[in-house]
Amino acid sequence: MKQLLIFLFCISFSFSYSQVGGENVYQFLNIPTSARQIALGGAVFTLTDDVNQPIWNPATINIDLDQQLSVNYTSYLAGINIGSASYIKVINRRFGAIHGSVKYINYGTLIGADEQGNSVGNFNASDIVVSIGYAKELYWKYLNVGANLKFINSTISNFSSVGVAMDIAILYKNEYEPFVFTLVARNIGTQLSSFNGLKENIPFSVAMGMSYKLEHVPLKWYVTIDNLQKWKLAVPNPSNGSVDLEGNEAFENISFLKNMFRHFVVGAELFPKKAVNLRIGYNFRRAAELKLQNTRTFAGFSFGFGLKMNRMKLNYAYSKIHTATNVSTFSLQIDLNKY
Repeated sequence: MKQLLIFLFCISFSFSYSQVGGENVYQFLNIPTSARQIALGGAVFTLTDDVNQPIWNPATINIDLDQQLSVNYTSYLAGINIGSASYIKVINRRFGAIHGSVKYINYGTLIGADEQGNSVGNFNASDIVVSIGYAKELYWKYLNVGANLKFINSTISNFSSVGVAMDIAILYKNEYEPFVFTLVARNIGTQLSSFNGLKENIPFSVAMGMSYKLEHVPLKWYVTIDNLQKWKLAVPNPSNGSVDLEGNEAFENISFLKNMFRHFVVGAELFPKKAVNLRIGYNFRRAAELKLQNTRTFAGFSFGFGLKMNRMKLNYAYSKIHTATNVSTFSLQIDLNKY
C-alpha cells in the first residue's frame, strides 16, 4: 500500500502543471453520464454498488456487480446528446470481474464559417471513449486497487484525434464500518494523433472521495475534494466585476476560502438501501463560476431519485446549470442475473 500511495503521489506531482477548464483536449472525459452521480453533485467516487461508477473510479469494480448493465442518456446543452453504457462480468471467483463501458457525445450539426464570418456549410462533431477496467483486492483486507484503460476518438468535421489514457485508484471499504475512502488519479495519457499536428494535454486530475452512512438515520453523505493536482482553480467571474464612473474596471477578488471551496462537491442520499431513493448535491465550483450578480441562479445544485422495480432500477437527475437552461439525465440499470 505504501508503494502504491507513493506512486500516485509521484503521478500527481509530475502532472501538477496540468490545467483544468477549457485548456485541454478531450474535456468530455470529465462530463458525468450517470443520473445517480449527477444528482449527488457530479463528482462522486465511492458508489460501490453502481455499475456506472467504475468509469470514474475503477477500484469500485467488484464481484457483487456481476452481469449488471446500465444505459444512460442526457439531453445536454444546446441540443447536444450524451449516451453511455456500462457492464460488469465476473470471469471467475479467483480472477474477479472486469468492467467495460462506452461513452458517446453527438454535438449535432454545426454551422461552419471562414475567417471573414461567411458561411461555408454545415459540419458535424462527436466524441467517443471505450474503456475496460479491472480491480483486485490487495493482501491488506478491505483495500482494493483498480485501473481503467481508455481508447479515445474525437472528430470535428474532417479533422480527428486519437488518444489513450488510464485511471488508477485505491479504495478502502470495510463492511463493518460506516465510511468509504478512495483516492483516484484520472486521465493519465496522451494524444496518439492530434487535430492539426500540435499535441495538447489530456485533462488529468486527482481526486479524493469519502462517504459516510449515519447509524440511526437512513442518510448517506458524500464528499469529494477534486482537482488536487492544481490548487488555484478560481478564475474571476466577469459578472462579479464592477466599473466606476470613469470607466475603470475592477475584477473580482478571489479569497483563499473561495478558491478552497471550489475543490469541494457534496451530496446526500436519503434511503440509500430502499426501493425509492432521494438525492441532492452541490458543486461549489460550478455555483461560483456560473452565478450572476443580483440574480439567484441556483447553479451548482442538482437533485434526483432512484426507483427500483424488481430486476431494474430507474434513476433520474436534474441539474441546474444556469438561469437559461438545465440538464436532465436518465439511467436504467438492469440485473441480468435475475433473467
